Amino acid sequence: MTPHPLADRLPAVYLEDLFTQRFLAALDEVLEPVFTVLDGFAAYLDPRLAPEDFLEWLAHWVALDVGEGWSPARRRLLVARAVELHRWRGTRRGLAEHVALMTGGQVEVGDSGGVTSTDRPGLPVAEDAPRVVVRVRVARPDEVDRTRLRAAIASAVPAHVEVDLEVVGA
Repeated sequence: MTPHPLADRLPAVYLEDLFTQRFLAALDEVLEPVFTVLDGFAAYLDPRLAPEDFLEWLAHWVALDVGEGWSPARRRLLVARAVELHRWRGTRRGLAEHVALMTGGQVEVGDSGGVTSTDRPGLPVAEDAPRVVVRVRVARPDEVDRTRLRAAIASAVPAHVEVDLEVVGA
């Protein structure tokens, strides 16, 4: 039952009315889940404690597209570290940490880098397409979903950058 029964808050004249007591007991039963959620709301906002169905909402709240297929433990880690990941987004360190959280492995990121320019219009700006190479070392390479991982990496780098993914044994 609710820790705050409505009948206890009535004026004395209604305390002896059985209809009012039963009516308010029914309302207490309806309101009990609301009080339970509100009393434990801090736990809902903690990715380590939040129910799994609420975790997806938390991920959207911190602008993180976790996606399906990752284990609940991995998803909780990603949501918990989302703010830190956003702080380093667009850098080698940020990409390496993001991939490490998704896979639990050791990550090396290689970037083609470089800047080119030309003073004559119509000439090609670069000979080679920009590329990022991500090498992940995990204990069980066969268990890594490469398609999902490649999609997550591609969403973290600029659209014109090609992604090469290598998953190898530790």
